[in-house]
Amino acid sequence: MSRPKPWRQGPPTTVTIAGIAVRRDLVEHLARVVDEPTASRLRRALDLETRLLGLEIAEREQILRALEDCPDGLGELRATLLQEHVGRKRDGLA
Repeated sequence: MSRPKPWRQGPPTTVTIAGIAVRRDLVEHLARVVDEPTASRLRRALDLETRLLGLEIAEREQILRALEDCPDGLGELRATLLQEHVGRKRDGLA
């Protein structure tokens, strides 16, 4: 259930994921191409008009796999998630 946000003039135009502002329509696209439970988290973030979405490592990696054939507008998110993944591998965390 969405709570009213009287201080806003409509929903935010972006959701920040991994420090990258992602347009709402692209978050909807991600929700369609990733598996559960990540898809539900993305849809819920849109429903709740979330501005900043924190993701678990597994969710970040799932989104990264879904972005192999990256649509326009998601290149920066893919690059950031890839850089994080490489860093985790290098540090023995993945």
